[in-house]
Amino acid sequence: MRVIQWATGGVGRAAIEAVLQHPELELVGCWVHSATKDGLDVGEIIGTGPLGVRATQSVEDIVALEADAVVYAPLIPDRDEVAALLRSGKNVVTPVGWFYPTERDGAPLAAACLEGGTTLHGTGINPGGITELHPLMFSALSSAVTFVRGEEFSDIRTYDAPDVVRHIMMFGGLPEDAMGGPMLGLLSGGFIQSARMCVDTLGFAADPEIRTSQEVAVATAPIDTPIGVIEPGHVAAQRFVWEAYVGDACVVRIAVNWLMGEEHLDPPWTFGPEGERFEVEVQGDPDCFVTIKGWQPESVEAGLARNPGVVATAVHCVNSIPYVVAADPGIKTYLDLPLVAGRAHPDLRR
Repeated sequence: MRVIQWATGGVGRAAIEAVLQHPELELVGCWVHSATKDGLDVGEIIGTGPLGVRATQSVEDIVALEADAVVYAPLIPDRDEVAALLRSGKNVVTPVGWFYPTERDGAPLAAACLEGGTTLHGTGINPGGITELHPLMFSALSSAVTFVRGEEFSDIRTYDAPDVVRHIMMFGGLPEDAMGGPMLGLLSGGFIQSARMCVDTLGFAADPEIRTSQEVAVATAPIDTPIGVIEPGHVAAQRFVWEAYVGDACVVRIAVNWLMGEEHLDPPWTFGPEGERFEVEVQGDPDCFVTIKGWQPESVEAGLARNPGVVATAVHCVNSIPYVVAADPGIKTYLDLPLVAGRAHPDLRR
């Protein structure tokens, strides 16, 4: 299957590596945002030898290129771009949206899918895994479910996107600026879909409005970070929460906890003895509690070199491509596709 990579940030570079390792996929094109990457061999961008595929800034060239699928991974999604790709006959897999869109929100892209005979699938890990796929998967082992949760606990110093961390996530800024900044709105676009998927699939009679909240912790002493020193009184940790309720009972909770380390914070948040992790919880008969390790790096330096959470996000996209290509046209979620699996290491294949 012929694959195009759209954007070559952390997720995009990892997706290219995963495409090259996948026995059923071939990289045939690459769109880049930066003029400095335009015309480069993709191998130069990801730090390997030449791959024989040139990157381009031309949307028209990408739309015209013959391919089976696009891994669409910009920082901010553009619905018109996605629609153009779908109408051109290319299936689209993306970690930046459309995990479980409402009928109204998805209608224009569903129409593009029908026009192009293609499929759109939103995936990743958070959202796109931990916050809906995994709670639903583990709920299969319980009856009479009363509550599900997916939650991240990460050191944000390992996220190698300094402009995003400083200027969009508002770390290092004033608390009032972070609380009034764009991050809660940007995150809610995906995480509310995750909560709705859990509510609908499990059959909760939940209030349709998902409750959201944001908290910040500030530095009590200077904190040295990859985005510069965070001064006392400035934002050094944030929590975002999305919850669905049936009456007074919370039935779905999704949360992210992002800390600039565990020192010099007010309130004095920590990761606790379990350290960085992802958690999935199901309350029912019986209860289920899962801690997932390995998607956070062992150190800040290791994360800045290659963050396994970013890689996992990209690989989940890439591994879904064969299943998405085989699906009927339309917007397909985890609920519509068969089990997505990885593929064996090249040295261990038949």
